Amino acid sequence: MLSILKKKNRKIEEIKKGNRKIMHISDTPRSVYKFLGELIAETQPDVIIHTGDLVDDIKLERKPLLKEKYAEALKKLAFIFRKSGALVYIVPGNEDDVELIKRIIPNSILVKPGSVIKLYGLTFALSHDPEDIKEIQADFKLYGHNPKWLKWLNGIHSVNFIIIPEKKVVRIDYPPGTNFDRGYRILKGL
Repeated sequence: MLSILKKKNRKIEEIKKGNRKIMHISDTPRSVYKFLGELIAETQPDVIIHTGDLVDDIKLERKPLLKEKYAEALKKLAFIFRKSGALVYIVPGNEDDVELIKRIIPNSILVKPGSVIKLYGLTFALSHDPEDIKEIQADFKLYGHNPKWLKWLNGIHSVNFIIIPEKKVVRIDYPPGTNFDRGYRILKGL
């Protein structure tokens, strides 16, 4: 187990006790893949929701020539998802290539930004950009993209676990340096 997980043992134990667990992540640079793999193995979520920018350190929107590097990284993330056995929902972000996601992670469910899904009797509004779900009514609103947006569940600030049926949210911090790897050089308050 990663040392960062040892420090969060109480939270990990709380998550593990949950009947059903939904894990929410967003804007994941390659540097966190090992951490995510270990966290998933330890907590065994039933559902994983990724709200976009699956390889956030490769800014594909601005650097389309890095598509091959992006595809190689996606394969590593796909392996982690497949190994988990969890149902995986993906909301593509601005730095993602939808066709590559479909090809490399074919067992995931691609969701359009601003969509609402039902899981375990609850509604989840999903988007990469929080603006897309601002006016939507749902039990939970999950997003990423904007580190300054502090409402609802922002997958940039933490890995969010929603425990069902309690509707309890448990937040696990990403490893130190994650924001730097995302390209956030100076972010006050993060």
